[in-house]
Amino acid sequence: MDDKYLHESAEEPAGGYGEAGSLLPPTGDERVDDAVAGLSRLPGRPAEEHVAVLEEVHGRLRDILGELNEGNGGPGPAEAGESP
Repeated sequence: MDDKYLHESAEEPAGGYGEAGSLLPPTGDERVDDAVAGLSRLPGRPAEEHVAVLEEVHGRLRDILGELNEGNGGPGPAEAGESP
């Protein structure tokens, strides 16, 4: 493996991320985007704290999916005039 590759992967990807998740496209659902933005709390935290953050984000996403399954969620991409 190339030393340059090891150096880049140890820090951040070429091009950088800035805030965690900033390379992710918007989902069309602000609740989902807000939940995923919670992952920005991971950098700089000890690994043992990652589980709690990941569980919180997962729980929020699971709740959103539950609301959508019950028909209580906002409009889906097709209903909002966006392509799926």
